[in-house]
Amino acid sequence: MQRSWANRMTLQERVEALAAKTEFTSEDRALFDEFKAALNRGEIRAAERDESGQWRAKIWVKRAILLGFRLGSLTEMSTPGSQWRFFEKDTYPRREFSLSDNVRIVPGGSSIRDGAYVAPGVVCMPPMFVNVGAYVDTGTMIDSHALVGSCAQIGKRVHLSAAAQVGGVLEPAGAAPVIIEDDVLVGGGCGVYEGTVVREAAVLGAGTILTGSTPVYDLVRGLVYRGTEESPLEIPPGAVVVPGSRAIEKGPGREWGLSLYAAVIVKYRDEKTDQAVKLESFVR
Repeated sequence: MQRSWANRMTLQERVEALAAKTEFTSEDRALFDEFKAALNRGEIRAAERDESGQWRAKIWVKRAILLGFRLGSLTEMSTPGSQWRFFEKDTYPRREFSLSDNVRIVPGGSSIRDGAYVAPGVVCMPPMFVNVGAYVDTGTMIDSHALVGSCAQIGKRVHLSAAAQVGGVLEPAGAAPVIIEDDVLVGGGCGVYEGTVVREAAVLGAGTILTGSTPVYDLVRGLVYRGTEESPLEIPPGAVVVPGSRAIEKGPGREWGLSLYAAVIVKYRDEKTDQAVKLESFVR
């Protein structure tokens, strides 16, 4: 009867019960593997839109990912015969792919951690890294030296250019991870970190840095966007953002002629922008 009751519990309920334990059995490990397989298939994810269209963290999913570190044991994961040695929790090995997954992983040192969803049609240029809990949707390209952090959510047909970093937010569990929506172009060397949502079809020029505390100056609409404790920084749909600067207006900084970094929206996508972005699709 007890087993029958357990079978009627949802995956969320079973994982939440597991998270409360301090000692684990082989059955607990099997349950965690079931959870991780659901992450790999994209059936569950670390953040989703609510009814109002706002992104919200799935707290139980993030807690379950953290549980994997407590559940696992440190083990060697070195490639036989290699001079490079790797040691990691056995709950989070490198994710294995097959040809049927339809993910292009170009040879050259890329790594995708188990528990990350990478959709069919994604292109991975070496070397790149996708961390546990990340969600990368179909048609996206992850270019060389790019990072998709833990629990980051990447939409369809996104281009993460060379050396772009999309930060992960695994802790605290209630914090929404970084969101990059559909058809966004993230330029080379960009950094998009905690407390940021980049809405669909936006373009981040090379070197743009965004965080939840970064003010963004919209020259087109005459507005300044900021994140708050209650809501993330949101880059509007179709915005073209470039790195800029703003003068320090008082104190020694003014006397010395110093300026601070500023993210600036210089325009919104037009036909010329669309043509430049379209060129990126030829390598997919």
